[in-house]
Amino acid sequence: MLVEEKTFLSEEISELITEYGDKRSSLLSILNSVQSKHRYVSDYAQQEIARQLKIHPVEVYSVVSFYAFLNTEPKGRNIVRLCKTIACDMQDKRSIEKAIERELGIKFGETTKDKKFTIEFTNCIGLCDEGPTMAINDRVYTKLTAEKAVELLNKVK
Repeated sequence: MLVEEKTFLSEEISELITEYGDKRSSLLSILNSVQSKHRYVSDYAQQEIARQLKIHPVEVYSVVSFYAFLNTEPKGRNIVRLCKTIACDMQDKRSIEKAIERELGIKFGETTKDKKFTIEFTNCIGLCDEGPTMAINDRVYTKLTAEKAVELLNKVK
């Protein structure tokens, strides 16, 4: 990371602390904002947040690593999450998984070369009675078929 980028990020974090407060209870809101803008929370951002909040860096890392929606590596602009619970497995999730991989040309856990899509599994989305389920960014889709999943991806493309 270049010095200018670090300076800009430090200023950005300082503004977020002004907005959310300088207490430990502001940590998740600050991390969410950094994640929203940069699509991940870099090691430098974690260190800088810890420094400015006057907390230990391991506290920041423990929050980042606990929440599935916070990332320590860059992800694609669109994150596709397919539910990996047994309820979705029983409703033919495997055909949806294969259709998504075919459509995007990558495997689960990977990001497309153009950085448009990251596909990953997620724990229960909370709609087991309407499975299989998938989330694209913040929108959840239920009662999927392989065809419907591909159609949804094409709308996002």
